[in-house]
Amino acid sequence: MRDNGADLPAGTGPVSRHARDGAVGAARHLGPVRGMPVWLKVVTAVVSVAVIAGLAFAGFWYLRLQNNISKAPLNAGGGNSDGQVSATGRMQILILGSDTRDGKNAEYGTADDSKGYGKSDVMMLMDISEDNKRVSVISFPRDLLVDIPKCKDEETGQEFPARSGIMINEAMAEAGIGCAVDTVNKITGLEIDHFMMADFNAVKELSNAVGGVEVCISDAVYDPDSRLRLPAGTSTVQGEMALAFLRTRHAFADGGDLGRIRAQQGFLSSLTRKIKDEGTLSDPGKMLNIADVVTRNLTVDEGLASVPTLLTIGNRLKDIDISKVAFVSVPTTPAVADPNRLQIAEPDGSQLFAALRQDIDLTNPVPAPAPTESAPPSAAPTETAPAVPPYDKALQPVTVANGSGVPGRAQEIVQALISGGFTQAAQFESTAVEQSVVYYGADFADVAADVAALLGIPAAQLVPAPNVSGVQVYLGTDFTTGTTYGTEPGAVLPEDIVNQTAGDTVCQQANPYLIVQE
Repeated sequence: MRDNGADLPAGTGPVSRHARDGAVGAARHLGPVRGMPVWLKVVTAVVSVAVIAGLAFAGFWYLRLQNNISKAPLNAGGGNSDGQVSATGRMQILILGSDTRDGKNAEYGTADDSKGYGKSDVMMLMDISEDNKRVSVISFPRDLLVDIPKCKDEETGQEFPARSGIMINEAMAEAGIGCAVDTVNKITGLEIDHFMMADFNAVKELSNAVGGVEVCISDAVYDPDSRLRLPAGTSTVQGEMALAFLRTRHAFADGGDLGRIRAQQGFLSSLTRKIKDEGTLSDPGKMLNIADVVTRNLTVDEGLASVPTLLTIGNRLKDIDISKVAFVSVPTTPAVADPNRLQIAEPDGSQLFAALRQDIDLTNPVPAPAPTESAPPSAAPTETAPAVPPYDKALQPVTVANGSGVPGRAQEIVQALISGGFTQAAQFESTAVEQSVVYYGADFADVAADVAALLGIPAAQLVPAPNVSGVQVYLGTDFTTGTTYGTEPGAVLPEDIVNQTAGDTVCQQANPYLIVQE
């Protein structure tokens, strides 16, 4: 064997075979390098697995929830929201409950029971304030007779003409959800931002997901139509019984739609309290469960059709004081055309919609101003008016043309005229104009002056019109609120407009005809 040191210069010893490799040899002479501690390797591996698993979990749920969501056009003319859902800013969402009997809902009737897109069994407008400090929920009775605008079915392209005196729950039956949105916009003068529509199955699954909802009723009842059976007092309902509680038409009050609405509002109030008390909106696990249930049974417009936007809405609602969640019903009265149906009661309805347009806190409304004895603003030159006009106000033909752009606005002015003695006042919808004018026919100048004075319309805006029979008040976009021209009144709301807040526990009154012995 060759001696490693045989050819080396004198005085040198044997060297490593890597000694001339500066990158390797020197290190070899430092001794063995200590490897990564076992505990650090284990921790690193665990963290890596956790991160990968977390990302996979998040990705799984995101895709699952996103794929759950169904979409439809916001308006029946194809319009859609801009898709922007921010953490602040006023937002109005129309919430619809469909009575469709397709799929999982087939057990509640046949497909013929809900033709086309189905009817809206529930219709509520949720209005979230700009600062996220209050929410108003306005219920529309399904028996309410309204004017439905011209609508187009975006799927088939078929157009449906405008109709008058139609039950509001039929608005989406032919042309889809967007027609229901357009109808509510027309009634209220608002521009709804989004919609959410759920079916019967959504109620059952959501009530199960939260572990049931507490409800209260004055007496034990049984309704064979909805299959609701409850003892007197407080009960926890979920699944089929929760659905029966919300669907029953006969179990509450006088068996009409208004009692049903109050029961629905009581249910939602209780649900709101439970979600708030249990911190559901701040608990990721509970939120995922509820989000999965809701998105599987939900149809929304394009602007809400993503998981982040739905989470944004949840975050906006989680800190609201439940005493500022107001449940309201549109004021109604038996319809003239059909006493078994309802129509909007005036001026209460116009006052409510005006308050909504002004973004008023319905839980703290401004009271109606007390009647004043001072003379109203005069539209004519400053002369002392006779105590009694030289004509009978009750016989004068006065009409109100609504060119304000606010649906239903004329009714409020008609009521003011009737209160002022012009009991023959009538109304009709007309083309929007900028300035309000009082037109008058031959021999009606004095009547026109008094009508203008009653409404505070200046004399310069009185115009003779030979083709007008009597007096016509043509409302413009400069007179959209109140009954005195040129003023911007505070919100005047009907008395007791709020049925309850989410902070109120209300026991529903049972229909005497359905009370049973326990």
